[in-house]
Amino acid sequence: MRTPRRQFEIRKDRVRTRISKDSDRARLSVFKSGKHIYAQIIDDAKGLTIVSASTLESDIRTIKKSNCNVEKAAKVGELLGARATKAGIKKVVFDKSGYKYHGVIKALADASRKSLEF
Repeated sequence: MRTPRRQFEIRKDRVRTRISKDSDRARLSVFKSGKHIYAQIIDDAKGLTIVSASTLESDIRTIKKSNCNVEKAAKVGELLGARATKAGIKKVVFDKSGYKYHGVIKALADASRKSLEF
C-alpha cells in the first residue's frame, strides 16, 4: 500500500530523474512547510546555492500563523527572479520536488517565470 509520503517520494524521484538529463542549467528548487515557502537556485555541477529567497525574509514576512500562501509565494518568486537576473542567471530547470503543480508552487513558478526562462 502506498502512503501519501511514499507517493510524494515517487513523484520527487520522477522529477529529479527528468531534471538530471538537463544538467547544463541551474536548478530552481522549491520546499514548502506548513508555515513558510523556500526557493533556491542551485548549480549542481559545483554543488553551490547561487541565490535563494523565502518567506522568512524581512520584506516579505508578516506575523501570521502561516506565510505559505499564494500571494507570499508570488512575492518569493519575484524576489528570486530579480536576484537571479542580478547574478546573471537566465535559464533554469524547475524542480518542484514531489509537490503537485498548483497553488503556491504554481504561483511561485509563474512569478519567477517573468524574469527566468524555464
